[in-house]
Amino acid sequence: MSRIAVAGATGTVGTKITARLAAAGHTVVPVSRAAGVDLHTGAGLKEALTGADAVIDAANAFPSDPDADVVEVVAGATRLLLDTARELGVGRFVLVSICNIENPVFDRNPYYVAKREQEKAVAASGLRGTVVKTTQWHEFATNPAAVAFGDSEVTVGDWLIQPVAADAVADVVAELVVADDAPDRVELSGPETVRLPDLTARLLSVRGDARPVVSVPAAIPELSEGVQLAPAGARIVGPTIEEWLRTEAK
Repeated sequence: MSRIAVAGATGTVGTKITARLAAAGHTVVPVSRAAGVDLHTGAGLKEALTGADAVIDAANAFPSDPDADVVEVVAGATRLLLDTARELGVGRFVLVSICNIENPVFDRNPYYVAKREQEKAVAASGLRGTVVKTTQWHEFATNPAAVAFGDSEVTVGDWLIQPVAADAVADVVAELVVADDAPDRVELSGPETVRLPDLTARLLSVRGDARPVVSVPAAIPELSEGVQLAPAGARIVGPTIEEWLRTEAK
């Protein structure tokens, strides 16, 4: 069994990755502020990574300062992870990223530019790395990047997406991090396309939330046209939207 450090262990997909690795008998070391590790300053990082066989970066290390450079802070956290892993002799690194962020329409989106820089850092690190790029997760149905909850209604950006469940992403990441022959890049998507306002409305319905969903134009028009649908060659994994919604209704 392996000792695996998980950055972002308390996040949406990080919690699921951690659970799968632990269930498989691996020793999981959470890398998060809650565990005493700061990915911006490096405090506690060497201690967390010492003795690790692999590192998974599923973190969203956003700056607390609203005036900070998002690209430098988010990508810098990954570079710090990589540098520390290399210094300590950790040979395996898996990064969770996003499909299609290379598209020029995202050149002015700081978060997507930061994800590009993370991917470049993994490729240049010299470690045995895999970038797992995914379409938006089903859980994006409530993400504040495109969804705003008001007292009387919920406004949702009109994105056309092909969502994949965070559970499915966690399954793949947990398999790849211990695989001897993992590729340097894997792309994942769910089996169905849907407009985000519809997905949000369906999720609210199964949760018993009667607030109406109001569709608004996406901040980047190409998001309404499907710029983040599954790229050619992506691995299609279930569950379907309906199957996922049944789990949310429990």
